[in-house]
Amino acid sequence: MAMAAARTLTGLERRLSRCRACLDAGHPLESLPVRAPLANQRAYLFGQAPGIQEGIERRPWRGRAGATLRRWLDLDEATFYGTFFCASVTRCDPGRAPSGRGDRTPSLEEQRLCSRWRDEELRLLQPALIVTVGGLATRTLLGIPTIGEAVGLRLELPDGAIAIPLPHPSGASSWINVPANRVRIAEAVALIHAELGQLHPAA
Repeated sequence: MAMAAARTLTGLERRLSRCRACLDAGHPLESLPVRAPLANQRAYLFGQAPGIQEGIERRPWRGRAGATLRRWLDLDEATFYGTFFCASVTRCDPGRAPSGRGDRTPSLEEQRLCSRWRDEELRLLQPALIVTVGGLATRTLLGIPTIGEAVGLRLELPDGAIAIPLPHPSGASSWINVPANRVRIAEAVALIHAELGQLHPAA
């Protein structure tokens, strides 16, 4: 059954906290939905899925990858969460990958079931800046096939929002350890800060 449009982000987050769509469809999950703290953010950070620590705390970017991401962005926790509405392709911890290296990539059906939350968030938030984190998030939202093609780009979307991709800051990613790619990450971060400066000009 189609979900009625939410009137506010608070109401949408309340619905998300009760979502069991993937479990009802038989998909294995390791947590309840992870929710973003609301703080009147104008920027939207879109990742792949919560990890173990995020599932425990039910808040996004609480594990080592989150610490790495904040280090890249040079933002403390309060500023990070006050700046970005943190979302992801799927909203529950999907568990570990069968190989044991990194987290399991959510199935296409899980991605479809969770897409309604993203669509409603973007409608209500109307972010001026969207930062995608990782290959799946970038493909899903921007249609760019690989992270190697995406990092360093500044894209203007049809609704006027600016999108800037980042790689995923996971320790399972070898891409981020290549020196030339670290330069590209720094360039992308500089683009993000330039856009944030437009959203929150210095006093």
